[in-house]
Amino acid sequence: MRLLLVEDDNHVAAALSAVLARHGFSVTHARSGEEALQALVPDSDAYDVVLLDLGLPDQDGYEVCGKIRKRTSTPVIMVTARSDVRSRIHGLNLGADDYVVKPYDTGELLARIHAVSRRSLHEDGSAGGDSALRLGPVHIELPTRQVSVDGTVVQLTRKEFDLLALLAQRPGVVFRREQIISEVWQTSWEGTGRTLEVHVASLRAKLRMPALIETVRGVGYRLVAPAA
Repeated sequence: MRLLLVEDDNHVAAALSAVLARHGFSVTHARSGEEALQALVPDSDAYDVVLLDLGLPDQDGYEVCGKIRKRTSTPVIMVTARSDVRSRIHGLNLGADDYVVKPYDTGELLARIHAVSRRSLHEDGSAGGDSALRLGPVHIELPTRQVSVDGTVVQLTRKEFDLLALLAQRPGVVFRREQIISEVWQTSWEGTGRTLEVHVASLRAKLRMPALIETVRGVGYRLVAPAA
């Protein structure tokens, strides 16, 4: 697996690159936002994952994340010292697929890298039997992975779309957290639960429909179909 590591601290990058290499990764190290953007040629599939530290010397890490997403659909994992939900949602809104908070466990990082890189573009288009789902003002095109509300397209990340599509295929049905994590993140790793909460919050904000996804306390989530 090819990974672009964007990290300005050479000591941290060297140690992490060694660990990743032992797990079969081919790592390219970019020391700044500009180096990262130069490595990511538009429409290129040169890397399978981008690991982006937000504390860069030349540009704001969030800004770099947004620029990366305009250049390529390669999954991006943000690395940040900020643990508040608002910062995470901001990163997801800019196109990040996941995040890890410093200090992180290496096993956690590896699990997240594998989770975001598992699904291919072919698999992206096979979310279900129907090609489209309509829930009141929400229209979900499964083959093109496009979502619109009242005719206005809403930009979602991969995981946000997968989460919405999963819930939308069975409106009113409660999905257990473990089931959602298994089907969307394709892992049973318990630490993914916090990521699920952030993605739900991000979906509610982007769709501007906070009541669309209902939290069933102690169980999971369900989609409440809005009136047509």
